[in-house]
Amino acid sequence: MLAEDELTERFIRAPGPGGQNVNKVETAVQLRFDAANSPNLPRAVYLRLVPIAGRRMNRDGVILITANRFRSQDRNRQDARERLAGLIRDAATPPKYRRPTKPGKAAKQRRLDSKKRRSGIKKNRGKRGLSDDG
Repeated sequence: MLAEDELTERFIRAPGPGGQNVNKVETAVQLRFDAANSPNLPRAVYLRLVPIAGRRMNRDGVILITANRFRSQDRNRQDARERLAGLIRDAATPPKYRRPTKPGKAAKQRRLDSKKRRSGIKKNRGKRGLSDDG
């Protein structure tokens, strides 16, 4: 689907627990993908990808995914690629067209009957006859 040369990876030091290892090893991954200029990404998919990516995409159409969930660089790398693939997969499925429909005659009648029934219940609420006063 995506060519390897379209992805740019940068390794950074990950925040969080990990002891001395955190200060020495750059395990977190920043994955960049230029979606706007990608020859393998159709325009329609790109346009659906923009709202799905949200704040992960900048004005130039570059998606930046930071993965630091795992302590190993390789697993973070794999995680970032899977997240990018998931975003593109979601954008690749076109939205379902909703065929507008109208309620049938029987459905309209049922609705009106239930409204009349409810109206009658409310109308009879709190009424007292003359014999109840006293």
